[in-house]
Amino acid sequence: MMGAEKAELGMEDLDLELEAGAGSPSPSPSPLTASSKMQALDFEHIGSLAAVAESLSPGGKWRRALTSVRVVILQAKINVLLPFGPLAVMLHYLPGKHQGWVFLFSLIGITPLAERLGYATEQLALYTGPTIGGLLNATFGNATEMIISLYALKNGMIRVVQQSLLGSILSNMLLVLGCAFFAGGLVHPSRDQVFNKASAVVNSGLLLMAVLGLMFPAVLHFTHSEVQYGKSEVSLSRFSSCIMLVAYASYLFFQLKSQRSLYSPIGEQEEEVSEEEEDEKEITQGEAICWLFVLTIWISILSGYLVDAIQGASESLNMPVAFISVILLPIVGNAAEHASAIMFAMKDKLDITLGVAIGSSTQISMFVIPFCVVIGWMMGQQMDLNFQLFETATLFITVLVVAFMLQEGTSNYFKGLMLILCYLIVAASFFVHVDPNSSDNK
Repeated sequence: MMGAEKAELGMEDLDLELEAGAGSPSPSPSPLTASSKMQALDFEHIGSLAAVAESLSPGGKWRRALTSVRVVILQAKINVLLPFGPLAVMLHYLPGKHQGWVFLFSLIGITPLAERLGYATEQLALYTGPTIGGLLNATFGNATEMIISLYALKNGMIRVVQQSLLGSILSNMLLVLGCAFFAGGLVHPSRDQVFNKASAVVNSGLLLMAVLGLMFPAVLHFTHSEVQYGKSEVSLSRFSSCIMLVAYASYLFFQLKSQRSLYSPIGEQEEEVSEEEEDEKEITQGEAICWLFVLTIWISILSGYLVDAIQGASESLNMPVAFISVILLPIVGNAAEHASAIMFAMKDKLDITLGVAIGSSTQISMFVIPFCVVIGWMMGQQMDLNFQLFETATLFITVLVVAFMLQEGTSNYFKGLMLILCYLIVAASFFVHVDPNSSDNK
């Protein structure tokens, strides 16, 4: 009897322990479960370490480099023009006069490099965010024009610098924007496309300020109202350039930091944009920086041969230097802007199109031109903002035409056609224009 009672008491104690274990909020895991979890964590840790080790191994680095080369070089169809660059270098050192061919081949060879430079900048901007990305676009978006201008400035070809930068502004405002409006209007013919009018008004104001900075040195020169003839216009140009650089820096802060919500694209949500940007990452941040470095060096090399061949190309092709500088050179530098502006307009993203076309014109007029004046000041070159009467009047009328086109905040294919036709008139004007200072490059 005593044994039976002890057995019953033991069973009751066991039931109480089981109930207490079931009611406890955090039961202790069994040794088997804990060991299996530890093994799973070990396998995951070992797997991640293996992936990192594979990426850091020489074979993994070579595979990643080959993938980057395939994405940047082989996937773009425009890169079939890359061999023209080495051909231009070879022709430069061959005996005989081949300046015309050297110029044409250099021009064609720089075109895909400019497009790929824009692609690498866009890829790097996906990692840095919109603020630094805007600064990167301001720096590298017009890198081709800056490099060509610096080489020409070093050789004392001040008129080539002035005319090529003026041509970049005219090309972006008339040809690039006109083609984008025309293509977008053909894709969406039943309605007008809408863009943010506030951003367009600010850019138009900056362009008018650039015209103001270019006009007064020219007026001083042609009215002979300088205190010191030949020196006052240079001093005024350097002072105005510093003011324009301050204005452009203030514009970047105003648009990217202070009033960023005012210039957000119409009908787009920031979350959707961020998701699209995440999907567009094709190369790593380090690879984008390396490609920017490599492409900039190669563009610099070809720009040297291009600038050296301008005068010979003008004689062999029977074209004025003004036409080559204002019309032909900017088409190469704006290759990336031209393609991307049309693509975004066809996708009904007019705000990005205006950011590419008008934003690039604003960068050149308010940053690149004053920057070249300051650099010429450091080099001892008499680079100024006196672009001569014909060029200044052309820029002034162009800014007015584009400002009137943008004041409604809408676009269609007819507006694009008018801008393209205006550019044809400008191109024909420079083809029959003789630069009065072509003999001394100033």
